[in-house]
Amino acid sequence: MIITYRTQRALMSVTRKNHYVPQWHQERFFAPGRTTHFLLDLKPPTFKRRDGTLASGRCLFDSPTSRAFVAQDLYSTFFGVEVNDEIEKMFFGDIDRRGADAVRAFCGDDQGAWHQHFEDLFEFLDIQKLRTPKGLAWLRQQYPEIGRLGEMLPGVAQNQLMAEMQSIRMLNVTTWTTGVREIVSAEQAGAKFILSDHPVTVYNHAIPPSDARNRYPEDPSSALKGSQTLFPLGPDHLLILTNLEYAKTPETCPNAKRTFARNYQSTMVSTIEFIKDRYLTDEQVAEVNFVIKARADRYVAGSSREDIFPEKVVSKSWADLRTTFLPPADKLYRYGGEMYARFESGDVYYQDKFGRTEKPREWLLKEEPKTPPRPRDYCPCGSGLSFGKCCRDKPVHLRTSWTEKSIRERNMMFMDALTQLFELGTKDWDTIRREMTDEKIARMYRLYEALWPLETDLLALLPKPDGKMRSVYTGSLHPKLIIEFALGAPLYFGEVIVQNPFLISRTLQKDKRPTEHPRQYRGEALKTLMTFFQLMPLVEAGLVRLIPDPCDFDLHLRDQMMAMAQARSHDIKFVPSDDPRLEAVMQEDLRRTMLYWPKEALAERILKTAEVDEPIETDTLVGIIEQMKVKDELAILQNDPFAEGGQFEIMKMAPNFEIAMYLAQATGAQILTDSPFRWRELDAALARRHLGTSPALIQLQREISSTPVEFPVGHQAILQVFDDPSFRGTESLFHAAFAYTSARTADKLKPNFEAHLAARFRRQRDSMKSLITSTKIPAVAARLSTAFRFGGFQDNTINRLLLMSGSEHHLHSVPMATLIERWDAAPQADTVKSRATLRPERNRGL
Repeated sequence: MIITYRTQRALMSVTRKNHYVPQWHQERFFAPGRTTHFLLDLKPPTFKRRDGTLASGRCLFDSPTSRAFVAQDLYSTFFGVEVNDEIEKMFFGDIDRRGADAVRAFCGDDQGAWHQHFEDLFEFLDIQKLRTPKGLAWLRQQYPEIGRLGEMLPGVAQNQLMAEMQSIRMLNVTTWTTGVREIVSAEQAGAKFILSDHPVTVYNHAIPPSDARNRYPEDPSSALKGSQTLFPLGPDHLLILTNLEYAKTPETCPNAKRTFARNYQSTMVSTIEFIKDRYLTDEQVAEVNFVIKARADRYVAGSSREDIFPEKVVSKSWADLRTTFLPPADKLYRYGGEMYARFESGDVYYQDKFGRTEKPREWLLKEEPKTPPRPRDYCPCGSGLSFGKCCRDKPVHLRTSWTEKSIRERNMMFMDALTQLFELGTKDWDTIRREMTDEKIARMYRLYEALWPLETDLLALLPKPDGKMRSVYTGSLHPKLIIEFALGAPLYFGEVIVQNPFLISRTLQKDKRPTEHPRQYRGEALKTLMTFFQLMPLVEAGLVRLIPDPCDFDLHLRDQMMAMAQARSHDIKFVPSDDPRLEAVMQEDLRRTMLYWPKEALAERILKTAEVDEPIETDTLVGIIEQMKVKDELAILQNDPFAEGGQFEIMKMAPNFEIAMYLAQATGAQILTDSPFRWRELDAALARRHLGTSPALIQLQREISSTPVEFPVGHQAILQVFDDPSFRGTESLFHAAFAYTSARTADKLKPNFEAHLAARFRRQRDSMKSLITSTKIPAVAARLSTAFRFGGFQDNTINRLLLMSGSEHHLHSVPMATLIERWDAAPQADTVKSRATLRPERNRGL
């Protein structure tokens, strides 16, 4: 529960001085017989002498806990003139009480107490990392809206920050508990461990304090293989948490993410497995203190003066300090391995050493190149491009995985499997429909499921914000609609990310799975196949990236997304008439289901309602109905499709608003939609912001919406023109507009550049229209409404989702969004014909 304020004001005084290192924990660092510790200010205030020179103020204090590690209103919330301290008293009060008991337990040797306080210890560590001024500065950095809000409405910004702090609790717990846990001792050393103002310290030997990744308020991610988390439990005990891969293979790449890096994942661990055999020397304790001090913000404290000046005795480089923190190799047998648990129901739970509940699928893995690829080699990321045109100039952290089959490669594997299953090289669409059996439907979904294990790290396979123009499409995945605008969008907006229409069967309840009940998916299978076949030629060409639903691989993300969607559903209502295109195909789908009635009953119904001059024989009418089915490309041709439970009719509008924003920020993309409903949701996102955003590139927006833009229809038409300079120039133009809006603010405009973009679009549009006319390819006229916003489309809940998912390189807002509508707004489902023949060339499908 997120604490905000009391309904009745308490009679006691309000606590506004907040200790970000609890006083009980500070007291553990007192030397015997003392009630103060030595407190060092690393950034003492400066003052001006009478002669005008600057001098530093006092930096070393003999300080009681009341004056150390404390800040005014760090956790206070504000409601008008009222100041509230509920977070300090109730939220931190409870965590600190349990945390104090846990710290005492782990300084002892009672394994029963370890088990009892295991969860309390890691809950305390996680919030302790976040509650310091440095931790809160890092959190504020993840929510730029809160930072800007603080300049105008500091009370509101503080309230939001406190809400987000509570919302992302337990962010590091899975990483910490699934690694190697060691408690080292300074009991036999004269030196003792010190305490800093950011006591949960992250050390990575490859990322020294001078590295940009350590720039305040950043820390190396605890999910990096070489990152170790240090926490002094007291002057004599230090907790060291090490990722398993690094502990067992210290020469592994320390900057790479650990295998299966999930922030929120149910996992099974032993609560009493702590290595507690090492006693550090004075030199080693000084090295620990050196790291703690180097990563502090402003203050460190210790029981002696000597301990807080470790730099006087430490001579090792940052990288060489790692030997002190590595756990003993002969104790690592207690960690990792495979675990099995059998439940009373008979179910067996499996978990490997990384917390995965499924074994890796060998056919999805790739061996990383032993030597750097040459520029003309195929890029190891699986994009289909040469290394020189793909990953060569990208930093490692902005590349997609080189050790797993890419999204494109998996889609092509699936297409090859479908080619064999349905014999696409020799059979047309009508034959495929007639021969569509329950066994083929079930096998089709099993093949797709085999390519997407439920523990896939989808973020590792998605592109990052690497400076390339791309879009996330959100809208209907119906084959009659997606062919109209979404397929042609890459010509204007670069690579388009589209959600795959196929479902992963295991994510559904057993009684609704297509692998278990394929007969109920006969109609849905046809629509899904047609959509997939329409998209695959563009997937192969690198114009479309066809991705599965991110929620299928992250149940925590799904739960959070559903809660957020439900919370905003009260504000926006959707009725089909708001979207004439969608309403038309829904009506068409409804009429199609009537064709599945028993033939005689349907014929009788038609005869009763039809007004005809001459009687029609029932057999003749039945024949006409059969012809209607054949002509309707999406109609089921088998008899009695409603037998054994009817048919699932799924209207896929995907991804939803939250996941579309999530994907756009994760991949550095604009949002692209042909749904008026999604467009209203984006407007609502702007309305929810406390700080209004400013429209950008007004001239360009007006030019874009003033006249129709032609969208080629069908993959053959698109592939015929996509390499033409007219379209390449348009993609470059939108890329420039996206970058300009991302980098600038409303008070730093470049009018000449904005006018240049508008004039350039006008020329490009005319050039594209001429090209389409001369090539005589099929096209449909569209109205584009493109919104450029300084400050972007942003919602704090989406930034929270990204943090929870472990995303470390994403946009904090989406600067651009585009709505595509028919220029004539004609509500006819068949304006664009989707029928085509299956071609044997690469078996590309429709």
